Amino acid sequence: MFDLYIANKNYSSWSLRPWVLMKVLEIPFNEHLMPFEGGFGASHEAFKRFSPSGLVPCLVDGETAIWDSLAIVEYLAEQHDEVWPADRAARAWARSASAEMHSGFGALRDECSMNCGMRVALNRLSAKLSADVARLDALWQQGLERFGGPFLAGKHFTAVDAFYAPVAFRAQTFKLPLSGASQAYVERLLALPAMQAWYQAALEESWREPMHEAETLKNGTLKADYRQS
Repeated sequence: MFDLYIANKNYSSWSLRPWVLMKVLEIPFNEHLMPFEGGFGASHEAFKRFSPSGLVPCLVDGETAIWDSLAIVEYLAEQHDEVWPADRAARAWARSASAEMHSGFGALRDECSMNCGMRVALNRLSAKLSADVARLDALWQQGLERFGGPFLAGKHFTAVDAFYAPVAFRAQTFKLPLSGASQAYVERLLALPAMQAWYQAALEESWREPMHEAETLKNGTLKADYRQS
């Protein structure tokens, strides 16, 4: 059975991607939650015990370690056809959209850090963040309209939805200005049992990592914190 190493569910957007994909597709795995400790530097050294890069997520399959979310998805796809859409055009679009999320949307990542339990009112939308949100909205609408929904590449949840699952939590935390169609997609993702399970576990975490906490509030005002005290 696979072993999946992840970090705090409240913060770790990268960990969520393979976790939610494997949960929704019912791919069995053992979960190993390794909390961030003392910022990225300290965690990097601790994570090297199981991840060659010192980063999460990391999937371990026997003697093989796969240490990047996109690489993990492709590794899983070699054994599970349902990871990517069956239709060739939908599969090409889904791979492109996933790669764009993997390497792009820098302002969204920087100004809207994932923090599942918080609700934050942004002080302003920077020009770069506005551009990222507009691109996100256009991309989602393109996928939903072209492939018929309810997921980005068609009827079934696939890897491209897993790659944008962390954005659904960001949209909830920061109340991002999305179109009606995109907001409905966010709500569909958040309603998935796997996403609900991740969210509830995030709220129950007692860890507080100062760097992540500061990142969440650097461009906004705290309105609510639903995590356990």
